[in-house]
Amino acid sequence: MKKYKVAVAAILLAGVSMTFTSCIGSFTLTKRVLAWNNQVGNKFVNELVFFAFWLLPVYEVTALADMIVLNSIEFWSGNNPMEASIKAIDTDHGRYLIKCDGKGYDIICQATGESTRLDFNSETRTWAVETSNGEMIPFMTFIDDQHVKMITSDGDFHTYELSSLGVMAYKSDCRINDLAAK
Repeated sequence: MKKYKVAVAAILLAGVSMTFTSCIGSFTLTKRVLAWNNQVGNKFVNELVFFAFWLLPVYEVTALADMIVLNSIEFWSGNNPMEASIKAIDTDHGRYLIKCDGKGYDIICQATGESTRLDFNSETRTWAVETSNGEMIPFMTFIDDQHVKMITSDGDFHTYELSSLGVMAYKSDCRINDLAAK
């Protein structure tokens, strides 16, 4: 009877493990707890908190929650619910809420409720902005680690270096196009 239970358990374990193949997941919750621990104090305090979290089983619970719930959601939906965040930014023009969903940003003016969506396509390495009719318009594409292709004020794309000189060149090109349009 005992061999039967072990065989059934082994078959069930093998079956369950096949459903999770190729899905390690990002373990975002566990990484956030570890990141918080790294900011608690000096290395001795961090070590004490780390040890205490293993004894209390904080890390075990977060790892289990990541494995069973959060990584499964990430696998099936493509989004990890822990990656979503909202930050408030106060400017001279008012307060803006920035929502991050792991694939892009929604920028919302708190006073008017107007929203702008920015999305990143990792395959093409391109940032795009959503228009009022839902169309995505690309405005920046990473060519390599040192260059980007940016849209200018005349609607053309030009390549710029990722440096202070590249930023100055981009600003200059946009000003020249703005003056030419007047």
